[in-house]
Amino acid sequence: MSAIRYGIVGGGFITGFQLRALTAVRGIEVAGLVSRRPPTALSELVKKEGLGEGRIFSSIREMAPHVDVIALFAPNFARLTHVEEVVDAVRAGSRLQAVICEKPLARNLAEARRMVQLVDGAGLRHIYFENQLHMKTLQATKAQLATVMNAMGPPLLVRSGEEHSGPHNAWFWDPVRQGGGVLSDMGCHCLAVGWYALTPPGKPAMFLQPQSVSANLALLKWGQPTWRKQLVERFAVDYAQTPAEDFATGMVTYLNPETGRQSQAQFTSSWMYDKQGLRLSVDGLGPGYAFEMNTLRSTLELFVGDDAARGVADSESALEKSTASRGLLAVQPNEPDLYGYTDENIDAREAILTGRPPLLDWHYGVEIVRLTMAAYLSAERRATVDLTDSKTVAELETYVPLIQQGRGREVFPSAALA
Repeated sequence: MSAIRYGIVGGGFITGFQLRALTAVRGIEVAGLVSRRPPTALSELVKKEGLGEGRIFSSIREMAPHVDVIALFAPNFARLTHVEEVVDAVRAGSRLQAVICEKPLARNLAEARRMVQLVDGAGLRHIYFENQLHMKTLQATKAQLATVMNAMGPPLLVRSGEEHSGPHNAWFWDPVRQGGGVLSDMGCHCLAVGWYALTPPGKPAMFLQPQSVSANLALLKWGQPTWRKQLVERFAVDYAQTPAEDFATGMVTYLNPETGRQSQAQFTSSWMYDKQGLRLSVDGLGPGYAFEMNTLRSTLELFVGDDAARGVADSESALEKSTASRGLLAVQPNEPDLYGYTDENIDAREAILTGRPPLLDWHYGVEIVRLTMAAYLSAERRATVDLTDSKTVAELETYVPLIQQGRGREVFPSAALA
């Protein structure tokens, strides 16, 4: 196999970001694209960057015989349907090497379990894309501190955050189609990073055993009348009727099965961070050592005054989710590499070519969905969710958060929507 041929499903923001990442990855070409609307601009980008043929297909089944890997980058509400189409294509004779799914794997555990059942039943290898675990800063932290961790013990507390001012597209704001609010959208990143950063060197991603989850959700900025009106006008989403959280925070307690020691990961995510743009932050504390990361700390800063601001055509060319085109701007010249998108594709390539396991598969994705559902349940009940309790574990299997059902008004007090 000279190059792995990707067939990408989805024509939105994440696909564009992944294409930027692939310009720095050898051995992968984009052979096909499928989207609800013909992704003409993305196809042209593929050809312009020399990433492959970038042929537009009308369906997954039509594309599957011409590619080696299906990469699912489409919206959350379409995931299960797309997996069914992939499996149908395999059963019809397409010889796919693997299927990739962008985070989150699914909106709830029932969907996630069904997706895994389908691909396992078809004999398909599966790879879960959680870019932040591949960030060079996080990988370097684990490598640099490996000797220290082996001598002193792994981290005891990790705090992970992801914040920006809100998503690009309407379906992200729709709690039924997306699966919730910021917890479903971005909290899944933070849950994964916290778990991974606590994990001792050399151990698999699911080594530590989740024991409990406590969480708090709030509707703060986007519950106010002025901002609700903006959502209606921009995205036809009405948070007066079907609200979702724009802030989420909580704590997960883990058990080391070898030592019996517990550690904790705090997560925070918000759609109300009106600063330079997207901020990813991680810090950790261990016995005698610590680490800290903030993606807004760049070696490059620009200042644009009022007179010059009209010349800045696209503030997001400097930083994802940038909210301003003037003042002091943080610039990250290579965001796909900074955030781990480049390296997750390299990991997928090597796993497919060598047969070794990827860093993450869909079973891991299922566990992140389970933690997310436990966080929603905790917020609804205003109580810690015990993941060692068999009744709670069984309940989570069929649980659908009230917010995901479109019943967010039952979660938030009426004052939040005044």
